Amino acid sequence: MKIEVSVVIDRPPAVVFEFYVVNHVRNHPRWDPNIQLTQLTEGPVRVGTRIERRHTRAGTPIEGIMEVVELDPGKSMKAVIVDQTPDGPLEVHGRVSFEAVDGDRTKLTLELDMPHFHSSMEPSLIEGGYRRIKELVEAET
Repeated sequence: MKIEVSVVIDRPPAVVFEFYVVNHVRNHPRWDPNIQLTQLTEGPVRVGTRIERRHTRAGTPIEGIMEVVELDPGKSMKAVIVDQTPDGPLEVHGRVSFEAVDGDRTKLTLELDMPHFHSSMEPSLIEGGYRRIKELVEAET
């Protein structure tokens, strides 16, 4: 299953990138309160950064690891998530991009590729999270 979600945020790409990528571990639980993140690698987010994930969106806690596999600062990040579900490992490939729109606005787009659908990746939940990102970024920057 493939999912794509976009939102336009009234802030420049550098600001949105800083919120979403640079401060990912701190901010992700703010737009998705059912997730807890711990960065396993030291230093700033870069290719090879590994983040431990624990979420309860589907009721039963699911733990996994997210690894950044591509990073184009200010423009995009690609990560692979492997969650350990009761049915076995679930791999998700995600790419987030930051596209300038009308000068100082940003189109934030998430593309997910999930060979096996899991209810924790329900599109409506992701869309709600992206609306919350817009609210947070616009209120705080």
